[in-house]
Amino acid sequence: MFNRQDYVYQSSDPKGDEGFGKLFAIVICFVFFLGALQVAYETVSGWYQNSMHWSSEMLAFLAGLWPF
Repeated sequence: MFNRQDYVYQSSDPKGDEGFGKLFAIVICFVFFLGALQVAYETVSGWYQNSMHWSSEMLAFLAGLWPF
């Protein structure tokens, strides 16, 4: 009966959206960096622990060969 038109106004801030996108990308890159740092730490720590275990086993073996 009535010819009523509804309008939707979208008020978006393109610079704000761009800033949010950059901030979000920086956060994601920082999280990936922390993950890579954790993997590197665990790898080096595992190598260190394994080498210490191997060296103690080797020293125990060599000490077993000692004639005294």
